[in-house]
Amino acid sequence: MSISKRIEKIQAGLRRKKIDAILITEPHNRRYLSGYSAPDHDIGESSGALLIPARRSPLLFTDFRFKIQAESEVDGLEVMLYTKGLLPLLQQLLPELEVSTLAFESHYTLHSVFEKMQTMAEKFSITLAPMDGLVEKMRVIKDGTEIDKIRRSVLLNEEVFQEIYTTITPGQTEIDIALAVEATMRKKGAESPSFDTITATGKRSALPHAVPGLVRIKKNKPLMIDMGLILDGYCSDMTRTFVPKKASKKYLKIHRLVRKAQLAATKAIRAGISAAAIDKIARDIITDGGYGKHFGHALGHGVGLAVHEEPRLSSRNRKFLRAGMVVTVEPGIYLPGWGGIRLENMVVVRKDDCEVLNQDTTWLDI
Repeated sequence: MSISKRIEKIQAGLRRKKIDAILITEPHNRRYLSGYSAPDHDIGESSGALLIPARRSPLLFTDFRFKIQAESEVDGLEVMLYTKGLLPLLQQLLPELEVSTLAFESHYTLHSVFEKMQTMAEKFSITLAPMDGLVEKMRVIKDGTEIDKIRRSVLLNEEVFQEIYTTITPGQTEIDIALAVEATMRKKGAESPSFDTITATGKRSALPHAVPGLVRIKKNKPLMIDMGLILDGYCSDMTRTFVPKKASKKYLKIHRLVRKAQLAATKAIRAGISAAAIDKIARDIITDGGYGKHFGHALGHGVGLAVHEEPRLSSRNRKFLRAGMVVTVEPGIYLPGWGGIRLENMVVVRKDDCEVLNQDTTWLDI
């Protein structure tokens, strides 16, 4: 779906709800609806905002730092600079645009910013309408172009792993590997990692989101690498766990159980089945294997412009999967004092099955 079609869909929704305009500030939503790729460093520091009137052309607001980038990236949108901040510009424009009801992304608006917006709105008799997830619901289903971009991101992520894997030796630190992964991503054309790379050795691999440290890689002990990158705006996410040198019988048993759970869940994924049902398939296998209490997180999550988005493959998500969704499948077993094993691939939900985007998967079957 082109950006203009996405805008039209948003505008149609605004008209149905009798809302005059919506202010888009969440950076992934802003990029999805404009093509403007500048990131925000955090929720309190913005590189711009997108105003979409229900019956007029959208406006992209930014400041001098991003003027050239914004004008080169957006097409069909007017770029306007604010010199005194976003709210003073809105205070000038909203009356001119005859906006009496303004929607805003309530899940991405600081309370302090809302209070200032409320003061402005009262001054001009504007009603603020909080909206949560309007754009995110559109982003859940990926079109063919988006899936192609995600596929390329996944394949480049695998290429990076394959290169780094051949260089890993006992004695390196977790940080050595994480830095090598992220440097290689950038050298191969990625915009950035899609999250901070996780490397964890030995018993630290029992920490699902371990922060790499100066711990040295141990031979014959589990090594977990969770890595992802952003390519042309779209994310990848992959976890590989293996043993430098020789794996123990215990490791092989647990690895094979995790892989069995991953394969069974992947085989069942299709449009029309609930996310909870997919989670249960993998969870039941791990539970039957005696490790149920050691698999404490959801089976997977959606991936797109953000590395974590809907849908969640979770026991709490009763919604049905739909064709075009892209999700991870990442069962894991984590044993305190010993280590952990997580295996993660990405798949596209299709009508009758799913497409595994990862190609470097045969070595997972050990």
